Amino acid sequence: MKRHVPGPWSNPQVYLLPNLMTAGNLACGFSAVLTIFQGMGDDAGGAKDFHLAIFLILGACFFDALDGRLARIKGQESMFGREFDSLADIVSFGIAPALLVMDIVLSAFDYRLGWTIAFVYLLCGAMRLARFNCLAQAESEHPDEPKSREFVGFPIPAAAGLIASLTIFILWLNEGNLEIGGWRYVLLALMILLSFMMLSEFNYPSFKAMNWKARRSLVWLFAAILILVCAVNFVEFVPLIIFLSYFVYGLIRPWVSRKWRREIEEGLDGDEEFEPELVKEEDEVA
Repeated sequence: MKRHVPGPWSNPQVYLLPNLMTAGNLACGFSAVLTIFQGMGDDAGGAKDFHLAIFLILGACFFDALDGRLARIKGQESMFGREFDSLADIVSFGIAPALLVMDIVLSAFDYRLGWTIAFVYLLCGAMRLARFNCLAQAESEHPDEPKSREFVGFPIPAAAGLIASLTIFILWLNEGNLEIGGWRYVLLALMILLSFMMLSEFNYPSFKAMNWKARRSLVWLFAAILILVCAVNFVEFVPLIIFLSYFVYGLIRPWVSRKWRREIEEGLDGDEEFEPELVKEEDEVA
């Protein structure tokens, strides 16, 4: 029997630096899962464990943002890197947030209901990643066509970041108390909404074409540094503002004029030839 199948999968290109970032993503996700298990049923140290798990999920978001950017900057994109990234994402942004919310929020409900909602989130996240890989593979088979700059559906790293940042904001308001009261209904609704949004047809800018060599004014530099400093020093609510703004922007984006979209997305991409794809004619209306 012939076991070796010639082709791009038989000898995948494995680039060190981008895949190290993906491994960091996976390490954060795995550590978050272990930390959540340690905090389950521990009223004394549970809050501390859940805080650590949230920071690990946010750390996984940071590594996930780096791996793709480094691969594109250095021209080291590969099928191996894409598949490795998706496998890491399902742990860091699928399993870890589902367990986090299931223990903090859904444990107060019927176990079967909690398990079902957490699993639906995980299932939608896995299907979202599978669809992304299919679209990416279709693009790679047509190299002459322009690559899409948009995500179809809400990205699962952003979904996990929104869940983690909202959870740490709620714990901050409750001074670390895991009994979050009515906030559990907010997180419950968010899990259901994000499950739908990940499989929706809403288009979110991917910023894949971000040009790190592009020149920017002092205002852009000041704003970028200020956001970074605030995100570190005020981690209780600034990351929530960032993830929530991205989430809402995708919802209202079809009704945003092309002029404003160009200002927002061209400025972040650093590409002078910005031309949004999948834009309908009615989007021309301001």
